[in-house]
Amino acid sequence: MTDFFEFEADFVDSLRCIPMLVRYKLDTCGIKLKLAEWNQMSQESRQYLMILPCETDDQINDYRYYIQELVLQLTGKPVAELPIEPCPPWLDVTNIPCSVYEKAEEIGVIIIVEVWASLTILQRFALIKLSRPSHENKNFLPALQEFKLLPKS
Repeated sequence: MTDFFEFEADFVDSLRCIPMLVRYKLDTCGIKLKLAEWNQMSQESRQYLMILPCETDDQINDYRYYIQELVLQLTGKPVAELPIEPCPPWLDVTNIPCSVYEKAEEIGVIIIVEVWASLTILQRFALIKLSRPSHENKNFLPALQEFKLLPKS
């Protein structure tokens, strides 16, 4: 899991935005990283957060500790923490979150459970994040196209 999505191509080189892969790892380890904190990090630190594993309990703890120390060192303030969802919706292959279903339906796409289940965890995570009302949704349509849920125009 070290790849970017095509819909993230406009900031891949600079890493000026937090990529979905890092956002996934942040949710996994319970950290709310602000864009301002991300932008204070060196390019090397940002790239390291892309490749640093965050799957096993030990890796998740190491990832959390690394970010906590890095942000504290850069800002002098502790990073915000989030509760870790015990059963996050991107791991549930049997239920399409309402936000994803409704956002897709707005543009004429019906996602069925079998298709939802065929997506990778990171693809499901991205669609959930991109469909939230509080998120800028400009990448939802490109994500649907990239994940082959909608033909490219």
